[in-house]
Amino acid sequence: MDVEPQALLPTTRRALLHRLAVGQAEGRTPSLVGAVVREGRAVWTGARSMLDDHQPTDDVQYRIGSLTKSFVAVLVLRLRDEGLLDLADPLERHLPGTPAGELTIHQLLTHTSGLAAETPGPWWERTPGELRPDLTDVLGEQPVRHPAGRRFHYSNPGYALLGALVERLRGAPWGEVLRREALEPLGMTRTTLLPQAPHAGGFAVHPWADVMLPEPLEDTGVMAPAGQLWSTAADLCRWAAFLAAGDEKVLGPAAALEMRRPASEPDDAQWTAGYGLGLQVIRRDGRTLYGHGGSMPGFLAGLWVSEADGVAAVALANATSGPHATAIAADLIRIVAEHEPRIPGPWRPLREADPDLLALTGPWYWGAAPFTLRLRGDRSLELTALGAVGRSSRFRAEADGTWTGLDGYYAGEQLRVVRAADGTVGHLDIGSFVLTRQPYDPAASIPGGVDPRGWRTS
Repeated sequence: MDVEPQALLPTTRRALLHRLAVGQAEGRTPSLVGAVVREGRAVWTGARSMLDDHQPTDDVQYRIGSLTKSFVAVLVLRLRDEGLLDLADPLERHLPGTPAGELTIHQLLTHTSGLAAETPGPWWERTPGELRPDLTDVLGEQPVRHPAGRRFHYSNPGYALLGALVERLRGAPWGEVLRREALEPLGMTRTTLLPQAPHAGGFAVHPWADVMLPEPLEDTGVMAPAGQLWSTAADLCRWAAFLAAGDEKVLGPAAALEMRRPASEPDDAQWTAGYGLGLQVIRRDGRTLYGHGGSMPGFLAGLWVSEADGVAAVALANATSGPHATAIAADLIRIVAEHEPRIPGPWRPLREADPDLLALTGPWYWGAAPFTLRLRGDRSLELTALGAVGRSSRFRAEADGTWTGLDGYYAGEQLRVVRAADGTVGHLDIGSFVLTRQPYDPAASIPGGVDPRGWRTS
């Protein structure tokens, strides 16, 4: 099946369907659904099934597992934006009585709390929620496995705590809060806590024989915020579009951007994975993707967004193991990006040019290392290293005449223009680093000074 097939080229659609077909056949899953979003709009859906001539549509529900965590994180950030909590607050301040009260909300969101990855037995994903009625059953006697804030350690119980936090501050079940505050405003009518027809059944496929075993579909109770939700490809396309751009009805663009920034953003260009506020961030095929994977008995899910390509993708399967849903979703993005690369908007000159800002552009030197400074829209600046090594960064203009770094080594650092006594530009100061118009400009104020003999051959 195709939705708006004219939106993508026939060769692109065939390549997408081929990837789904390979994923379903090699992953040995009863069914596999995929969808693609481009520039905020669903442009393709496809499916493969073990049943000839009967493919699931984008309105069939699948369990989405830990993708649920991204929904819970949005509810927590809404509380933050309303001033009802601070992410630095200890949990105890808002949800007293748990053995994890000293952990911060930020640590729970980013899996840096040190909490155990799973609950004490029995296996919560295959256990009726009524057998684990409250948070003490979720955490056990020794819930902390690592010192808080020291390392990333994925924790399902941590998100159970966040769901309970939402319930405490909203005075309503978290699922009801989610429906009212996020799902309905975004038009996601087919995302629910419990399955609603039409929905797929979950199966385990025997590793050494082509036979299947139905998986139990349990309501996980207090653990539900970690992985309970059911959704459809169509609804998840709406969620992907929201994660990409935000929506003031739910969470604005600035907060949506905050979600996908790794909690500890690596400076190393070789990094491959991180975790933000309820979102995974990965590097794959040379591009940065954010979203989340999910698994529950009988189901696998993956949702990724590529900001650079303006493309998002979803993959849903009804097998406990076999198909790599997150890899398939990433491949759908790659296929679209390679077959139909994003067409950039037309270049346009600035509406007006400030002579003082224009005077800052061009070559600068940190010591002997060359850089260029470019003027962008909204008075922003972009520093680009020209040598084999160097620290590039974008800078946002501030009202006080300084600029704040947005990425890389200089993220959060201040860029100042330091002027000479006659008012001309003397040098740039970025967090105490001095950039001059000439390599080690003798006229500039450089810590340590410049050898008066100047440059020489020996």
